Order: sequence, then structure tokens, then C-alpha cells
Amino acid sequence: MDLSVFIAAAGTALAIMFLFWLASLALKDASIADIAWGLVFVGIAWASWLAGVGGTAGLIAALAATVWGLRLAIYIGIRNAGHGEDRRYQAMRAKRPGSFWIWSLFGVFILQGVLALVVSLPVQSLGSVGDTSPGPFGWVGLAVFLAGLGFEAIGDSQLAAFKRDPANKGQVMDRGLWRYTRHPNYFGDALLWWGIWLIAVGSGAAWWSLVGPALMTFLLVRVSGVAMLESDMAERRPGYAEYIRRTSPFIPRPPRD
Repeated sequence: MDLSVFIAAAGTALAIMFLFWLASLALKDASIADIAWGLVFVGIAWASWLAGVGGTAGLIAALAATVWGLRLAIYIGIRNAGHGEDRRYQAMRAKRPGSFWIWSLFGVFILQGVLALVVSLPVQSLGSVGDTSPGPFGWVGLAVFLAGLGFEAIGDSQLAAFKRDPANKGQVMDRGLWRYTRHPNYFGDALLWWGIWLIAVGSGAAWWSLVGPALMTFLLVRVSGVAMLESDMAERRPGYAEYIRRTSPFIPRPPRD
């Protein structure tokens, strides 16, 4: 991979996260890191394309990352509006009442920027392959990306509609895509990044950039996604233990009887 592409991507990522950190200090709300998470991929994608040799495949990957990143940022922004700082960040703040302001720069914003750099390796690697068009493998990757994006967007939409109905307060969402996986949005998130990787390798980019989607999948399953969300869900929500018993945690499948 071209070093100049990585430097451009890294500089863009760090600049975006630094600006969002400054905003978080003014707002006293570190939750905006969740909005920055989607937007930093948009910045990385275009920095990589502009700093690299361009090309049709790179443009398709940049557009794919942009559609995903903007959708995610807008969805989270609308979802969080008026709710104050997320309780995850409140817990972090409570542990470091005097130093959270500076700790959050490195422990939240810069950390997420670095993770985004690794996840987006397929997009960055396309900056070094020349003006190529996706081969058959790349078009399969685009189809995988669209399937993942649809899974994520539909899952988010179904959950939002469920929460808007007062009759569902305190209930477990087990309808639509949520009947087949406890986290259709996370599954779609991982799937679409594997699709972007297929676009990249199908266009001649480095195969080892699979580290990116592999890291995204690991984070979603073991760190900030499934594991974090479900750590106390069974205790807080009646019926969730039964939902866990019958429903796949990640990859969709028919529910158990």
C-alpha cells in the first residue's frame, strides 16, 4: 500500500476526531464520538482516493464507505438528539471526574480514529492499484456490500419503529430481522465491510487488507457491539434471557423452538 495514501488517511482521521473531541468538551457530551465514527470513514475514503491514483474501483469503494458512514452518522444523530450523554460515556466520566476531558481525547476519540484506520484498510489499499475497474469478484463484493447495508438499515428502522410504540415499552424486540438474529444491524455492518474488501481484492488491492473487516467483525461481536450491549440486558429486560436462548447472536438463522 502506498505510504502517502496511509499518511493522508491518518491525518484526515486524526483531524476529524480531534475536532469532534473539541466539540465534546464544549457540549460536555462524549456521545458525539458515535456520530464521528461514521463520518471519519467518509473522510478516510476520500482522502485515500484523492491521495492515491484514483480509479473506478477506488471511487466505488469511496462511495460505498460514504453511503454507509453518512447513513450511520445521521441515524445515530437523530436517535441521540435530546437524550444527553449516553450512559456508557457517563460511566467513563464518573470513573475519571477530574481527568476525563483529556482521557477522552486518547481513550475515546483518537482510539476510534486508529480503529477506523485499520478497518478501512481495503479502501486505502485501492489507492495503490491504478485506474482499474472491479472484476467479477469486485461486483460480487458490491452486491455483498448492498446486502449488508440493507440488513443494517432495515434492522435499525425496525428497531426504531418498535421503540416508538408505547405498547412495546420494556418488551424485547423479536420481530422482522430481529427474529433471526439478536443484532441484525451489527451483522449488516460486518457484512458490508467484507463486501468492500471483496471490491478491493477483486480490483487488485492487497489481500491482507482483510485485517480491516476482520477487526470490524471482532469489535462488533466481542468488544463494543454484542458483548457490551448484552452484558446486562438479560437482567434489565424481562424475557431477554429467553430471547437469547432461541435467537442467534449474530449470523441470521431460524429461531430455535
